[in-house]
Amino acid sequence: MTSSEFENAETIDAPLEGFPSASTGGSLRGVAKNRVALVEGSSPHLSGETRDLLRQRLRIVALLFFGGFAAFLIWMLVFLRSAAPGWLLATHACVTLLMGLMAAYLSANRGLSLGRLRLVELIVFGDPAIYFLVLTRLKLHSMANLTEGAHLPVVLVPWLLLIFTYALFIPNSWSRALSVIGPMGLAPLGVILLQRVTCPGFQACATRQEFHSYTLEQAIVMSVVVATAVVGVHTINSLRVQAFEAKRLGQYVLRRRIGSGGMGEVYLAEHQMMKRPCAVKVIRPEKAGDPRTLARFEREVRSTAKLSHWNSIDIYDYGRTPDGTFYYVMEYLPGHNVGEIVEQYGPMPVERVVYLIEQVCKALSEAHGFGLVHRDIKPANIFCAYRGGEYDVAKLLDFGLAKPVHSGDSLHLTQEGAITGSPLFMSPEQATGE
Repeated sequence: MTSSEFENAETIDAPLEGFPSASTGGSLRGVAKNRVALVEGSSPHLSGETRDLLRQRLRIVALLFFGGFAAFLIWMLVFLRSAAPGWLLATHACVTLLMGLMAAYLSANRGLSLGRLRLVELIVFGDPAIYFLVLTRLKLHSMANLTEGAHLPVVLVPWLLLIFTYALFIPNSWSRALSVIGPMGLAPLGVILLQRVTCPGFQACATRQEFHSYTLEQAIVMSVVVATAVVGVHTINSLRVQAFEAKRLGQYVLRRRIGSGGMGEVYLAEHQMMKRPCAVKVIRPEKAGDPRTLARFEREVRSTAKLSHWNSIDIYDYGRTPDGTFYYVMEYLPGHNVGEIVEQYGPMPVERVVYLIEQVCKALSEAHGFGLVHRDIKPANIFCAYRGGEYDVAKLLDFGLAKPVHSGDSLHLTQEGAITGSPLFMSPEQATGE
């Protein structure tokens, strides 16, 4: 690790005897990983989450269709090989193969665009629909023209399967679902009407009492099915939107991760109503490993919220989500910390260093007035921000290790005989665990 990398390393909080593996920067990053799912944008239909969900659902549907068509293909080859036309077996085999290819394609490609996924959706549902059209016409024609026992069969079963599979698996708005499910419902009715006009056997069966209202019955059944499926899509989508909203932290929508540290992860976020950019620091208790970590996180909020100096970071809000995620919201600072500036551009001019340190000292003076000792002053915790039309506004960050001087419960949050801070910048008293 280079000196500049060491300067910006995560804060450690470990027993004096040694640094266990759980305290290393890499392990801390592993603990912090995936604490909160990011939500891109305010519309669930445009989010990366929706695209990933659509890909997963299409993959499941393709696998289910592949298994179903493969099973029926085997059944046809074993029991109906002599009765089924060769072209029908070939068509069935092609549909089966295509479903398998679509499942493999969706498994191998995780970064597909929404447009590409909609094209795959068209193939996964359109190809079986075309096959069912052919099968419906063949079944109606064959059964109506039997020498003995001519009748009009039930032909809606595969269509019901297709419609409800689409409604259950594909994330959609009700209007878009209607535009897809509607044609699926009309397709078999169109075939029935076509046979009624062109097939003498069908016409003869339709004149019989038991089949007199056959077309009307099929139309009513399909209308109920389509309506039920669309309402189901609307219900499922409403629940999905509620789950999407639950991933917001209060009124804040997470955009992207901008940092991580020993205390948690930091995300760029936006207030839902004011559209104000802000930084949200989060930690989940089940990820913390040690209850003291969560308690220290809460102490950071309380400690920082007391401060009002221009050079201390402002706290806007804090709270907990229903799943136990603790978070607090602070001002978003455009710029870089001192460690990053030195790493990228080399040593700072003395005048600039003095200017920044003077501001930090003023912030520390206020903190000391409240009985707080920071204990982790380092370049990575001094931020050079652009605020109020001014550059190089120093902001003092990370009061997570601030130690109250006065007695209280907070004194017990640091393990006795432990060192706290960053090794390269800690005081001798910290290094010896005093």
